[in-house]
Amino acid sequence: MAEHRKVIIIGSGPAGLTAAIYTARANMEPLVFEGLEPGGQLTITTEVENYPGFEEGIKGPDLMEIMRKQAVRFGAKTVFKSVSEVDFSKRPFYMKDEDGNEFTSDAVIIATGASARYLGIPSEQEYKGYGVSACATCDGFFYRGLKVIVVGGGDTAMEEATYLTNFASEVLLIHRREGFRASKIMIERAKKNPKIKFMLNRTIKEVLGEENLGMKKVTGAVLENTQDGSTEKVDVDGIFIAIGHKPNTDIFKGQLKMDDVGYLQVIPGSAKTEIEGVFAAGDVADSKYRQAITAAGTGCMAALDAQHYLIENEII
Repeated sequence: MAEHRKVIIIGSGPAGLTAAIYTARANMEPLVFEGLEPGGQLTITTEVENYPGFEEGIKGPDLMEIMRKQAVRFGAKTVFKSVSEVDFSKRPFYMKDEDGNEFTSDAVIIATGASARYLGIPSEQEYKGYGVSACATCDGFFYRGLKVIVVGGGDTAMEEATYLTNFASEVLLIHRREGFRASKIMIERAKKNPKIKFMLNRTIKEVLGEENLGMKKVTGAVLENTQDGSTEKVDVDGIFIAIGHKPNTDIFKGQLKMDDVGYLQVIPGSAKTEIEGVFAAGDVADSKYRQAITAAGTGCMAALDAQHYLIENEII
């Protein structure tokens, strides 16, 4: 027999755990599926300095553990499992976890986040969080006066490269082709910036780094020319991957409205999807800001929207 809950939260980043805190404090006893990456993208962020309330900054995994404990203290239950199947055509809503266990709930908050697209080379994974980043807004501050690489050819790459010139001494923009997907105005803005150097028809073949006293750091990269296969080494202190994000929404395809990339669509000014009782929070529905604090804010919105929905339907 399926386990029933008033609220099930799918995902455990800042959005999911904030939703858990609010719904738990309202005595809704939420069940949180932490998923494949408990704590979300912040678990691979070494230092978080822009989350309010932590004057000296805090490590990403530590911040998420604090939020998890806060939710549990108010009565949330968290499980380190993923949801593999959902059916929003039934009432109550139906879902199944990776082990085949069945669950039903009166309301669902989706906070499965979005995953940054990476290059897929082993050395990149080795230095992720130690000089390899997918968020200039999060980590740019750490590269004041240093030299960095930005990889990509779209608006995001141009924006990140331009933003990083506020800190870095030089930004190398690496792109595999000569043409760009970015808008003309963004390209022109980047080209006019004296700190940005374009290195086209190149890809990163290997991330170079070193380890000292147990701490890793990026020291450079080997670039490969996409036209003739030649390689060259560049010395840099950080590498920012800006080739897009993929929202983690595959299991909701055919059930919820998405844009052409896969981001869930919500009713403006709310966390409501088009299905009453199903809500979306955080990066799964946000292709623009993608910050921990905005994810937490929409997690709060989803929790309050869910609470109002359950009250209006006399479920609580």
